[in-house]
Amino acid sequence: MSQHSVALSKIVLEDWPDVHSWACLPAVSRYQTWGPNTQVQTQDFVDFAVKAWSATPQRRFPYIARVGRDAVGMGELYVHSHEQRQGEISYIVHPRVWGQGIGTEIGRQLLAHGFGELGLHRIHATCDPRNLGSSRVLSKIGMTHEGHLRDTELLHDGWRDSLIFSSLEGEWRATA
Repeated sequence: MSQHSVALSKIVLEDWPDVHSWACLPAVSRYQTWGPNTQVQTQDFVDFAVKAWSATPQRRFPYIARVGRDAVGMGELYVHSHEQRQGEISYIVHPRVWGQGIGTEIGRQLLAHGFGELGLHRIHATCDPRNLGSSRVLSKIGMTHEGHLRDTELLHDGWRDSLIFSSLEGEWRATA
């Protein structure tokens, strides 16, 4: 359990400086296809994320994560198919709060939104096998490790593999 109470709220344009405080850091983007971001790249990303809230049908649910008034990360639920009730979660946490349960709490809230509010049947997540913190988060929130996919993302330092994790609605309801 997180040592802090994490609140997720819809991202707004004014959140870009907070997002940039981690998006500009090499350690944060190490396992990502983006970054480290310039200010313009972060502003463009936040603008795109804000617009996702008004799309019809809505497929992306991007949140800023706060402890009190302090932005500590982001989480997103992406609905791949409303008809098939399939989604994916992702999260990012500022390094100054790594290891404090923030990612775990973001993940739990994203699963609750996907299963509890959107009625999804299956939610998956991926992470780089070298990112041990992220794979621990996915296990802690009750996701099942399904496998290891090869060369799924081209990063700055070459191809990256992905571990894939998932939760099913019935499994989540049994533990929620």
